[in-house]
Amino acid sequence: MNLQAPAAAVQPDGVLRLPRTAVIVAEGADAASFLHGQLSNDVARLGAREARLAAYCSAKGRMLASLLVCRPGPETLWLVLEAALLPATLKRLSMFVLRAKAKLREGSGELAVLGLAGPSAARALADAGLTETAAADQPARAWASAAVDEDRARLLRLPSARSAPLAADCPRALWIGPAERAEAWLAAHPALAADTWDWLEVASGVVPVQAATVEAFVPQMLNYERVGGVDFRKGCYPGQEVVARSQYRGTLKRRGQRVDAEVSLAVGAEVYAADDPGQPAGVVAAAAPRPDGAGWSALVELKLAALDSPGLHLGAADGPALHLQPLPYPLPAEAE
Repeated sequence: MNLQAPAAAVQPDGVLRLPRTAVIVAEGADAASFLHGQLSNDVARLGAREARLAAYCSAKGRMLASLLVCRPGPETLWLVLEAALLPATLKRLSMFVLRAKAKLREGSGELAVLGLAGPSAARALADAGLTETAAADQPARAWASAAVDEDRARLLRLPSARSAPLAADCPRALWIGPAERAEAWLAAHPALAADTWDWLEVASGVVPVQAATVEAFVPQMLNYERVGGVDFRKGCYPGQEVVARSQYRGTLKRRGQRVDAEVSLAVGAEVYAADDPGQPAGVVAAAAPRPDGAGWSALVELKLAALDSPGLHLGAADGPALHLQPLPYPLPAEAE
């Protein structure tokens, strides 16, 4: 299989349920201020038509979960995350509520989460008034939220995907709302395959923490400060000193990078540089099969020094080859 050969352009389109995505509901007069002190992004000033990506970190600055936050009501926030991480995240956050006027609960029983991509996403976003879709190379500007379905649901705009073999940037969105309303959305649009949705996430360059990568990364290792996931001007939160030090003292030596491969890729698998067989150079953070059948794509957390290696390989320095691909957005050219 030759990954360098041109592939026929594809244009994904449709809607699907996202059973691996769940929602935590935070309610109360202090819900926003409480979460503001726990997450890497500004939640206190989150507006009704905004959405924000954020990291929930340990005291050592390692990501315990990725959260996409929106505000469906003045004293209500929805936190979207990987379903496998919901129990531990909900338990840990609840431990620190203390005297704050805030209650956190699992919302998955009442709220369904759908993914929309391609023309289906574009039409839904336009109907919701979210027409200023940011280009894939400006992911930090993409996050937005709007009320739909008579204010009972929310449509969240996500960063677009950009990668071969897409014919053009592919819009993406999340629909979150009452489970009984989800059926109408599913019936009104083509069905989208789960593998295609996962690949579009990789192609956007914005991926969440998964069960296999809990506490594996500081936010910058997944480029979160480049995609709107970290606010360095806000106040303290768990791990804030480590995250800030990594940013301003030149200690960041690892970044998220895009790769393709002829073989299947698993989250958590180690990546090796050909000239450094003794230790892994990185780890697979997210992976999915390409929609054109030409192998797999992944976002890997990788030592910057490994970019100068004669080759990257899966599992061992002589393992299956990994081929670097461009991210849809630029990374800073610091001497990290």
